[in-house]
Amino acid sequence: MTATLVKETSPAPSTGAGKARGRRTRRRGRIIALLFVFPALLLLGALVVYPVLFSVGRSFFDASGTRFVGGENYAEMFRDPATLKAIRNTTIWVVVAPALLTGLGLILAVLVEKIRWATAFKLLLFMPMAVSFLAAGIIFRLAYDEDPDKGVLNAAAVSVHDAFTGTSTYPTARARDGQGLTKGADGSYRTSASASAGEAVTLGLVGVLPADLPGDARPAYAAAERKAGPGELRGVVYLDFTPGGGGEQGKVDRRESGLPEMKVEAVRAGKTVASATTASDGSFRFEGLDDRSYTVKLPASNFAAPYEGISWLGPTLVTPAIIGAYLWIWTGFAMVLIGAGLSALPRDALEAARMDGANEWQIFRRITVPLLAPVLTVVFVTLVINVMKVFDLVYIIAPGPVQEDATVLATQMWLVSFGGGNNQGLGSALGVLLLLLVIPAMVFNVRRFRGSQR
Repeated sequence: MTATLVKETSPAPSTGAGKARGRRTRRRGRIIALLFVFPALLLLGALVVYPVLFSVGRSFFDASGTRFVGGENYAEMFRDPATLKAIRNTTIWVVVAPALLTGLGLILAVLVEKIRWATAFKLLLFMPMAVSFLAAGIIFRLAYDEDPDKGVLNAAAVSVHDAFTGTSTYPTARARDGQGLTKGADGSYRTSASASAGEAVTLGLVGVLPADLPGDARPAYAAAERKAGPGELRGVVYLDFTPGGGGEQGKVDRRESGLPEMKVEAVRAGKTVASATTASDGSFRFEGLDDRSYTVKLPASNFAAPYEGISWLGPTLVTPAIIGAYLWIWTGFAMVLIGAGLSALPRDALEAARMDGANEWQIFRRITVPLLAPVLTVVFVTLVINVMKVFDLVYIIAPGPVQEDATVLATQMWLVSFGGGNNQGLGSALGVLLLLLVIPAMVFNVRRFRGSQR
């Protein structure tokens, strides 16, 4: 019985035929795997590896591609002011955009968990991801238009400004030369001769189209005929222009209109002692004045140019404006990814903190953010890689005159190679620089992914 047990438990000797069969199976598996991988490798080589190697080689030749120049293109790249500006703008993008997006995504992901219509809110924020960069660029190019009648942002800015500051009624008005009014350095107008209490003055202006007059404007002739009473300085501000021709300059004619809502001041010794606003017929009066001489002044606020809003696409704000458009597109992406990580957090840790008396800010700062650190890092690095390659928004939103002020490495590479520079040697050097900047972030992301898999 013992011999039988030993015989049954002893391993069977391996044969040469079994080893050969195993090798054939493994070889067949490798061949099948290579057959499946080969199309992907072929596409990867044709669309990625070959262009990269070609660009590296092309960067060592001149614009024509016939003369070897070594590292001259790389040296020229760092001597060119436009390229240096592109590097500076790319740095701004890398520092600002991913940080803002990650922060906004984190805040929105936390807040969305606390509202009833979380799914609808996420959908609304994620919808811009479905819009192409071309369409988004056109949308924001219109939104940033400096004309308040076209650009929605400037329309809002003008509305808010005018609600608090008001607007001038007659920005194009001016006085005729030699008709008793002199223009000050600040844009105001003053009477050349002083007036005393008991007198009446007429202040004629031109430069206002009759069609631009307020609807309640009335003829100024009757107001100009009124006499001033004791201690009263009276006058009329009128449009010194007779529709259809005729009339006399410097004199109020029967068909000439008054200018209502015009601010008028009585000035003595450089100080304003009285002020008034003209009526619908352009008349005004100052009462209770001493029997002294006064200068009648039309303040510069009457003639100030209307507020036109903010130059969003000017040299100063063009890069922040484009980053704003980028935030609009990608905030939903960051929020959804961080929200997915947030939903996987252990709820017992959060509930335990609440039971220990921690408030929501302490839970967010000491528990939520540390536990979400891996997700936040992946989102941040992914966005860094993305902003380094941004091209469409910059090219579409930035107007031609400020294109250089908004340029980044991707747009500069295109402009140098195909957008008029026609120097593909220098453009290839810029492409290699962009590749070298992207590779560290890609390697970091891949390592983190592999670490999470392990």
